[in-house]
Amino acid sequence: MSIDELFKIAVERKASDLHLVTAMPPIIRIDGVLHQIPGKAKLTGNDIRALIKPMLTDKQYGLLETERELDLSYDLKSIGRFRVNCHWEKDNLGMVARVISKEIPTLKDINVPQIVYDLLNLQQGLLLVTGPTGCGKSTTLAAMINHINNERSSHIITLEDPIEFVFEPIKSIIKQRQLNTDMLSFNNALIHVLRQDPNVIMVGEMRDLETIATTITLAETGHLVLATLHTHNAAQTMDRIIDIFPPHQQPQIRLQLSITLRAIISQRLIPRKTGGRVATREILINTPAVANLVRENKIAQIKTVLQTSAEEGMITMDQDLINLFRNEEITKETAQFHMLNPELLD
Repeated sequence: MSIDELFKIAVERKASDLHLVTAMPPIIRIDGVLHQIPGKAKLTGNDIRALIKPMLTDKQYGLLETERELDLSYDLKSIGRFRVNCHWEKDNLGMVARVISKEIPTLKDINVPQIVYDLLNLQQGLLLVTGPTGCGKSTTLAAMINHINNERSSHIITLEDPIEFVFEPIKSIIKQRQLNTDMLSFNNALIHVLRQDPNVIMVGEMRDLETIATTITLAETGHLVLATLHTHNAAQTMDRIIDIFPPHQQPQIRLQLSITLRAIISQRLIPRKTGGRVATREILINTPAVANLVRENKIAQIKTVLQTSAEEGMITMDQDLINLFRNEEITKETAQFHMLNPELLD
């Protein structure tokens, strides 16, 4: 058994992830559910080391031993690409690999509303895609970048850890930079990116105060910036960004956000009625009313604006779940399970 064989099985079975854990057989996640690969024996620590080591350069393996964590991308020709995390657990190696589709989906494929197409026509500002791990943020970002690539002549720079979808230039120039191989840190790359004549910048993840601060500043300088955060909704996203700063800087950050933010797209993946999964989304547009709430630190009132601003292109998660149910994409039980106010469907 080789790691390539396991990756091939994961792709053939349309899995989203492959897990290697000591004292368990290889495990794949399909439509959110974990399954053991039939016919595969339980893995020892030495088995996992033997599977992982051929993927890594000597430098990467040295980093894994010293840093105890390693993120990388792995390209298996004719099969697919994988976002891989290697780590240690009870002094044994472990691995989780995310399967990256060979085909970059279109915005139509992932069923985004018209307002997202309109937002991608903007020349500057900050667009955030948020949600928990495994909710399809990277896929949505890739579809957004490829839409720009198809529609206009831009210089697009992506900062990723690691590179996932690989873009082919169509109308745009696209440069994809990977952490630890093409750049030392997100923040360092962001500081220098202005000298590279970008139009669109994609930040794989806003992880820390410095990266968040630099990303917001870039969005003020006449560039369209796309980024992700691990937050569940628009209000939590605002709070996360503001609260990471020291109290004396928070009024300035609220002002910057109120000016630079264009929209927050929060999403999660839920079971589709006919099998597979479908994204449900909350979309907040930074209208003058929302910007005023941000400046005045009245984030809690954003929920009310979302509920009453459908004409602006906004939608709450509950409203989107109701729409998915009415379009027969999901069952009533699935919709109600994920709604904040399930009585809306009674």
